[in-house]
Amino acid sequence: MKYFKLPDLGEGLQEAEIVEWHIKPGDTVTTGQTILSVETAKAIVDIPAPQDGIIAACFGDEGDLIHTGEPLLEFQGENQEDTGTVVGKMESACDQSEREQFVIGSPYRPGPNVPLATPAIRALARRLNVDLNHISGTGNHHMITGDDVEKAARLTHDLGEAQALKGVRRSMARNMAIAHAEVVKVTINDDTDIHHWHKEEDITLRLVRAIASACQQEPNLNAWYDSDNNTFRVIDKVDLGIAVDTPDGLFVPVLRNVCQREPEDIRQGLDHIRKDVKDRTIPPQEMAGATITLSNYGTIAGRYGNPIIMPPMVAILGAGKIYKNVVETATGFASHRFLPLSLSFDHRVITGGEAARFLRAVMDDVALPV
Repeated sequence: MKYFKLPDLGEGLQEAEIVEWHIKPGDTVTTGQTILSVETAKAIVDIPAPQDGIIAACFGDEGDLIHTGEPLLEFQGENQEDTGTVVGKMESACDQSEREQFVIGSPYRPGPNVPLATPAIRALARRLNVDLNHISGTGNHHMITGDDVEKAARLTHDLGEAQALKGVRRSMARNMAIAHAEVVKVTINDDTDIHHWHKEEDITLRLVRAIASACQQEPNLNAWYDSDNNTFRVIDKVDLGIAVDTPDGLFVPVLRNVCQREPEDIRQGLDHIRKDVKDRTIPPQEMAGATITLSNYGTIAGRYGNPIIMPPMVAILGAGKIYKNVVETATGFASHRFLPLSLSFDHRVITGGEAARFLRAVMDDVALPV
């Protein structure tokens, strides 16, 4: 038998979630035929068959998380080298007919992801319809106790079923925890008068241009900081991450080299990456390598924000909802429109002065009439 493992999906992606199998055991497949769709933190990827053959077994169900190098399926055939890892399994000591619990590709038996519980506790969980995979054990060595199972049953009865984070939202939760633990973040806010804008101005396009200009004046904010090695790298090219809100979670595709592109080209690039994100067809490489980020949450609601910086970047600019305010002019009072801005920066490597000058440069560019 020959095992086919999850291939390297590139861009540091080490895991994926099974979305849909397009084949089943016993099917005959040809090289290049789509056999499986998986969801990474960045996109839905179709996995092709690596060879012609007959499928002997498929490892994992929809919703299962698999890692690079773990077996996906097994081909029938004699005299083929076994190139995969045996899929671990365990059976309950109290019920040998219990459904086998697979730990895909794991060398452990039962494996680090299989809940630790005695046969009696497993029986209690079945009776109360509790999924042990969603419980953190409070007993010795994180053993699941009867109290843990009964508490989970009460919560489900009172509040409904809990849903495990998957795909983009699971990755988002993990990344936000990393950012919170690592970055020393400070946020400064200000408002810029956009009274001289034409009514049809493209807000995002103006912000992209302003960030590009500010990066040239204060280049330290367009940089990566490697805290493990204590190195700071200022980057000449401005590759701008654009936060895009979707029902599946937050995506941050990258608009490349914004300093060297014409406004129409940037607008086409924005439209293209947003469409790809919406269709979940954006290539993983287009979600990596940003040097600074823009979050234009003001298109929905909110005047000021506290944007989160994703390492190794050191800065993110947030733009809030445009509002009107009365200002004093040479001829009296007038109603002007204002755009609120929030700049978060990593204070480990960026000074308050650098951040303030960067925000001032953004504001000056945004306030221009054209």
